[in-house]
Amino acid sequence: MKIATWNINGVKARIDNLLVWLKDSQPDIACLQEIKSVDELFPRADIEALGYHVETHGQKGFNGVAILSKLRFDEVNRGLPGDDDDQQARFIEGVFSTDTGVVRVVSLYLPNGNPLGSEKFPYKLGWMERLEKWARERLDLEEPLVLAGDYNVIPQPEDAKNPDAWVDDALFQPESRGAFRRLCHLGYTDAVRAVSDDVLYTFWDYQAGAWQKNNGIRIDHLMLSPEAADRLAGASVEKHLRAWEKPSDHVPVVIELA
Repeated sequence: MKIATWNINGVKARIDNLLVWLKDSQPDIACLQEIKSVDELFPRADIEALGYHVETHGQKGFNGVAILSKLRFDEVNRGLPGDDDDQQARFIEGVFSTDTGVVRVVSLYLPNGNPLGSEKFPYKLGWMERLEKWARERLDLEEPLVLAGDYNVIPQPEDAKNPDAWVDDALFQPESRGAFRRLCHLGYTDAVRAVSDDVLYTFWDYQAGAWQKNNGIRIDHLMLSPEAADRLAGASVEKHLRAWEKPSDHVPVVIELA
């Protein structure tokens, strides 16, 4: 099973690239973030024509997540529990039946948290606390679970070309990185780092020639429950999409589960 995550940075602006990528890469399940579309305006017909079932949790103008799957959805859950007042569309969970049992897949878009000193950073940390609680409870199911998405966290200095440039950014704060580590301590595996110690980035800013200079960071992750990690057969970053015309500033990250 091939599962991918991609912050598409606007599905309407990137629909042509998305369709080409789905045809070329052929993920069984694709998790999208920052679709920037309400549910009823999501371009599902073109995607469904390629054989995908589509579920979204959208929001006008920003945020928004989606799961595209060649498998039928058994269950769909929208919104991260724990804060009834949170209206931001950042979390969707799909449940699928396979020949080897149930697989759960989440597409998540973690808050950026900038600027520091504003209410946005506490919101980020609170969201991560809620995710940790939810992820701990889901472990009790003892099922393969993939938490895929844009975490807006640079886990380690080696995950940035110039880590010193990020010391005052919410993505690289000790609290953000600590929250990410707590997911690992629960028993979740960072799929990319489980198979590679190479220099790998998933995001290059549109500004200052970041792509041309390979001035990137790794903030898009697939975190695997123990049952999913036991089936991990490979992981890769599809960097070449960043060179496409009208690219997202993120690229897909892909895993293979045996």
